[in-house]
Amino acid sequence: MSTASKKRKLGEGGASGEKEQKFYAVRAGKTPGVYLTWKECQDNITGFKGANFKSFPSQQAAQDFVDGKVVASTSKDAGDKFYGVAVGKKPGVYTDWEVAKLQVQDVKGPKYKKFATRKEAEEFVKSGGKVPAASTTKKDKLMAEDAEEKVVKKQKVGETKKKTTVYTDGSSLGNGQKGSAAGVGVYFGDLDPRNVSEPLEGMPQTNNRAELTGILRALELAPKDRDLEIITDSNYSINCVTIWYDSWERKQWKTSAGKAVENQDLIKSIKALIRERDGLDLVTIFTWIKGHDNDPGNEAADRLAVAGAHLGRARQ
Repeated sequence: MSTASKKRKLGEGGASGEKEQKFYAVRAGKTPGVYLTWKECQDNITGFKGANFKSFPSQQAAQDFVDGKVVASTSKDAGDKFYGVAVGKKPGVYTDWEVAKLQVQDVKGPKYKKFATRKEAEEFVKSGGKVPAASTTKKDKLMAEDAEEKVVKKQKVGETKKKTTVYTDGSSLGNGQKGSAAGVGVYFGDLDPRNVSEPLEGMPQTNNRAELTGILRALELAPKDRDLEIITDSNYSINCVTIWYDSWERKQWKTSAGKAVENQDLIKSIKALIRERDGLDLVTIFTWIKGHDNDPGNEAADRLAVAGAHLGRARQ
């Protein structure tokens, strides 16, 4: 079966109030065509030299682009978002996040930011990524406040207009022993279709890998238009991403003892998604919570993780 035949069927139109569907057009890529998700689009352009792609609000506009026709932008957001890439593969100002994203992927120490005007984005690029103090954003302030707090006040699980709150957890039956089975739990809220309860893929089947995978899955599922708070009882996972990451990166992912950092594949993937959110000017906050302390969200995530671990054991 060809890649093109695996494309999901395009819908007939969603119900009123649903988030507007984007259509990703790949004019030049592994398999040109129209795709419903960025991941499908990305799979068809990654590693393809000279890839040409763009997102559109309608299927017809996307198909016209694939067919080589000139398509006028009809997006209500056209022209009002500018992504400045100061340090990346090709520094400059971009108006399409998917294109800007390619310039910073796999780049060590990338510097990029979203602006409301082209002038601000150009100044950011010219300055090498420096942002004037006067232009400090709400995100900058929140991140500064968060850095001063070791424990952030617990929030209710769920979504508000500006923020999504999610609980994550990991479980490993027989952790550290031969034949262990680990599971992943992600809890967005009661009956939320994004909730995750699944066995941990790959090896080793440790609690730490399950905890990190829970965070990774939460980032993959979280909306790209809201700030995000991830609540976890894993200090290890939080420290990996917020404290130790920069040092490990500078040391080529070696510990002080000269050994390879464990779980670096998951840690790098998590950081990449956080940087992607940074580029969209979205705040990502990690909150530590004491495990098994009768917090409803933490208990729910734990149940999901344990169920995933048992499913994994049943498959052994």
